[in-house]
Amino acid sequence: MLILSIVLVSGCANPRGYALLDPAVAQTPISDEARLRTVFVATTRARSSEPGYFFSGRRSQTEGFARVLVSIPPVHEPGKLERPRRGPVDPAIHFAAREVRIFETGSEFARSVRSDVADGGDRVLVFVHGYNTRFAEAVCRVSQIAQDADYDGAVVLFTWASAGRLVDYVYDQNSASAARDSLEETLRMLAGTGAKRIDLIAHSMGNWVALEALRQLAISGDRDLGGKLGDVVLAAPDVDLDVFRSQMARYGTPGKPFFVMVSGDDRALDLSRFIAGNRPRLGGDYADAGQIAELGLIVVDVTSVSGGDSLNHTKFADNPVLVRLLGDRLRDDSSLGADERGVEDRLDTLARGVGQTLASTAEIVITTPVEVLKVAVGQ
Repeated sequence: MLILSIVLVSGCANPRGYALLDPAVAQTPISDEARLRTVFVATTRARSSEPGYFFSGRRSQTEGFARVLVSIPPVHEPGKLERPRRGPVDPAIHFAAREVRIFETGSEFARSVRSDVADGGDRVLVFVHGYNTRFAEAVCRVSQIAQDADYDGAVVLFTWASAGRLVDYVYDQNSASAARDSLEETLRMLAGTGAKRIDLIAHSMGNWVALEALRQLAISGDRDLGGKLGDVVLAAPDVDLDVFRSQMARYGTPGKPFFVMVSGDDRALDLSRFIAGNRPRLGGDYADAGQIAELGLIVVDVTSVSGGDSLNHTKFADNPVLVRLLGDRLRDDSSLGADERGVEDRLDTLARGVGQTLASTAEIVITTPVEVLKVAVGQ
């Protein structure tokens, strides 16, 4: 039964994987209507010998760095990650890497990020992907999130050595644990680039890496990166509840509440719970939103909101209302705060702005440290 479940689960990414850069695409002129995103990459993946792949699912003992220019097709719709199921990438309708630069040292990477930060925004967004995610998928996903959230700062992908295969859950768990020191070092490096604010988004198993790195920063006495840590968004966290409580006990109550998105119908986390001996995961069948909120989190339950994948595991990026909500959170320090009274109006505006109807029964339940808000949104 477990083997059958694993076969049926599609995971956090395209299970086949694909090359990041196609030479034919790289030589194609960029359309005037296409939008461009620069993605900086810090990774614990080993270099790949396959042309166009750059980084593999194997672990490296040293951190690698890169910069990728991604074109976003004119036909892109918020909440969608347009990539081919088979056949070549067509930049007119797909996300496409246009050029890739590999940095030989971390100092080269930091200088490039510093230049990007200086050009505008003074902010950095760090994204940590989840289980079963290959390199190209991670690059395109963070590009889509930054675009749909309308993020105006530098974008950094921290990509750990996921094998990108459904059957390698335990391998991915170990790779995630091996990457926590590198993420901590990357966050410190970014804090030295002149950025005034560093936002952190983690998805699925990537939350383990992120929370461990934050825990280690707290142990070192620098839990908020010298005041530069901005929003921390934990999307569908594949983290044991008891482990999470112990991590937060060491970290302490955040100066600014962390933002966690959970969904009771997340089938990927149901499988993770089964593998873990029926232990509940923070992002799925969690115990009590109020208890989690007391630790210094704002809990956003999106169970009744539709997602873009059959597992309901990437709602934060696949649902156009939720990804706009994410961007609203990142742009406005007061968004969804404990004293906020305009949440319903803003979600109404967001929903209508992306063509959603409020006639359905879908509802977002927001639990803050002091109150519970129930907001109707469209599917």
